[in-house]
Amino acid sequence: MLENEEVIKEEEDTDKKETDIQEEAEVTDEEQTSKEDTLSGNKDDAEDNKDEAENEEDITSDSSENEDSRIKDEEGKEKKKFFKKNKKDKKDEQIEALTDQVKRQMAEFDNFRKRTEKEKSSMYEMGAKSVVEKILPVIDNFERGLDTVSEEDKNSPFAEGMRMIYKQLMTELEGIGVKPIEALGQEFNPDFHNAVMQVESEEYESGHVAQELQKGYMYRDSIVRHSMVAVVQ
Repeated sequence: MLENEEVIKEEEDTDKKETDIQEEAEVTDEEQTSKEDTLSGNKDDAEDNKDEAENEEDITSDSSENEDSRIKDEEGKEKKKFFKKNKKDKKDEQIEALTDQVKRQMAEFDNFRKRTEKEKSSMYEMGAKSVVEKILPVIDNFERGLDTVSEEDKNSPFAEGMRMIYKQLMTELEGIGVKPIEALGQEFNPDFHNAVMQVESEEYESGHVAQELQKGYMYRDSIVRHSMVAVVQ
């Protein structure tokens, strides 16, 4: 009886060992399968990551190319603007330089014209003044001749003709700007009068012209000849 129990017990132990071995084998197969699945999953993930990286590289490359193209376009536009601006600036500078040159030449010509007109006027006045100076002695002789005509001959045709010629001469001289300087009875003015003597007078106050010994004349605003006068003391 005891022997049978021992045999049964050994068989049970043997079955238990076999069961444990099978379970361990199953566990090992599951672990191997899990490891293979994990490795397969990791491989798939790695391939996916690689694809994503390649896609990202492509996108980055495309983006970089687009950025480079945009930068080149902008640089090209900037260069065109720069050259266009420089060309325009040079053109504007040339226009300004030519305009300034024209203005300067016009100003110089206007100054030359004014200077020439002034010189012509000055030369004309000097020439006219010189001619008037030469005519004044003739006028003096006319006046002396008329003053010597006697009372009997004042109404003679000769005397009347001499007065008409004298009047015509003075009218023409006055027309070109020659006029006598007022002296008699005027206060002495050294700018117009040349005092050659002093006299006593009850008719005029002291410092005034009592006698006009020789007429003075002006041509426009300049003195041709001062009046020669006698001034009251």
